[in-house]
Amino acid sequence: MTGARTTQAPDGPGRVWLRRGLVGLYGLVGAVHLASPDTLMPIMPAWVPEPRLVILGTGLCEIAGALALTSPTWRRAAGIGLALYALCVWPANVKQAIEGIVVPPLPDSWWYHGPRLAFQPVLIWVGLYAGGAIDWPFGGARR
Repeated sequence: MTGARTTQAPDGPGRVWLRRGLVGLYGLVGAVHLASPDTLMPIMPAWVPEPRLVILGTGLCEIAGALALTSPTWRRAAGIGLALYALCVWPANVKQAIEGIVVPPLPDSWWYHGPRLAFQPVLIWVGLYAGGAIDWPFGGARR
């Protein structure tokens, strides 16, 4: 059968460990979004409609994505979804850094914000790689 590739990239130990890390990270961060959405309200850009509902919704998406990463059936979609999520929350991270918004217990310094913003593209890649959506740079060319 020709057409779009629907199979997932094979698992290696690195991919498995990255996936486990994402499950833990997004599970924890999702729980924080649900448990204390008001703490995150100050970092929401003004153009976001219904920011509290968006925070709650993103918490649910993070937890759903973390759970889906544990399922071979949903893993690829979860990796793509979490990569898109990491891209979509970037404006809130930029706002927090530029405006110096304090969100306890996170540090309020460029020693924290600089690496966090620089790491965002890596987090996007990790979602895609851990979910098996891409093999780059370890798997060679895709056909």
